[in-house]
Amino acid sequence: MEEMSVGTLVATAGFGLGIIFGAVANKTNFCTMGGVSDVVLMGNGTRFRAWMLAISVAILGTQGLHMLGVIDLTLPASENGPIYLTTNFGWPGAILGGLLFGFGMTRGGGCGNRTLVRIGTGNLKSLVVFMIMGITAYMTLRGIIALGRIQLETLNVDLTAYGLQSQSMIEMVGMVIGVETENLRLIFTLIVGLAIAGYCFKSPDFRTSPSNIFAGIVIGLLIPAGWYVTGYLGADDFEPVQMFSFTFVSPSAASIQYLMTFTGATINFGIATVGGVILGSFLVAIATRSFHIEAFGGVDDLKGSMSGATMMGIGGVIALGCTIGQGLSGMSTLALSSLIALTSIIIGAVWGIKSMEEGSTMGGLKAMLARG
Repeated sequence: MEEMSVGTLVATAGFGLGIIFGAVANKTNFCTMGGVSDVVLMGNGTRFRAWMLAISVAILGTQGLHMLGVIDLTLPASENGPIYLTTNFGWPGAILGGLLFGFGMTRGGGCGNRTLVRIGTGNLKSLVVFMIMGITAYMTLRGIIALGRIQLETLNVDLTAYGLQSQSMIEMVGMVIGVETENLRLIFTLIVGLAIAGYCFKSPDFRTSPSNIFAGIVIGLLIPAGWYVTGYLGADDFEPVQMFSFTFVSPSAASIQYLMTFTGATINFGIATVGGVILGSFLVAIATRSFHIEAFGGVDDLKGSMSGATMMGIGGVIALGCTIGQGLSGMSTLALSSLIALTSIIIGAVWGIKSMEEGSTMGGLKAMLARG
């Protein structure tokens, strides 16, 4: 039997992890936008805390793999290391892209993860969102919108000029207090990871919600699992794989391209996880008899979804990730731009929710600032 190539092994493992992700997200109703919406509209933070718990678990698991020597987060992106820790500090993209993505997902009916999960349940609206998000993401990566992205990136800061080797928050704090990064990593990881977990379990409602706790733990563990697959199984001298974990905007673009150029294309971890999430959600929908075809409710519904998907595609690429890509995978590396992008996504989502309440974008902004 012919030995499986490293790329195929990584993609196969990614597909399996994606199935788990989609199944759990469907069964537990894990939704980052839904979590923010629950807080803003109902004052209920239970689903939001599930997302936060996933961040906590992702940080502890990913940093643990690094400290055990299983993966190397210090590898530069040019040597297949994680893209989030590059010294090219893209703060403008993290802010603008995060705001765009956060606002867009309120129009598109959910983030990239939720879009894939809903496709698996028979939602045709999410299929349209997926296609438009993927196409605009590709246009921002390599098409006409890339011209604007490149101009925005001229505002990025080169952190090497400040004596930094990455944008790791651990390294930055270590520089300030005069402690080597690796000597500080354990205590910093524990402080941040356990503080977020403490915030989650401080809520009695969350403590008595096993489905949300389960979702936070399992989806959080899938992030270091993704780093393990690409950073350990994919660490081959002859066929190296870019270190990667779950994110859904640029992989959606890559998936559409892959489907169109299948005979001359190669599958990767991101493409495989996209397919896995859809299949995992579909299997749960069939098992629970919740699969049903859902279409647009009217022209306004279509226009809202199309505009939201466009913002998600552009914003997700500019910000280097979505609620999962930056919110979980990026945050697991403790990159500063990931924290900025995560914060911007949440602000953008609140703005979008308020705008729908008020009936206008500026009205939503005024309402959000008045509440703040």
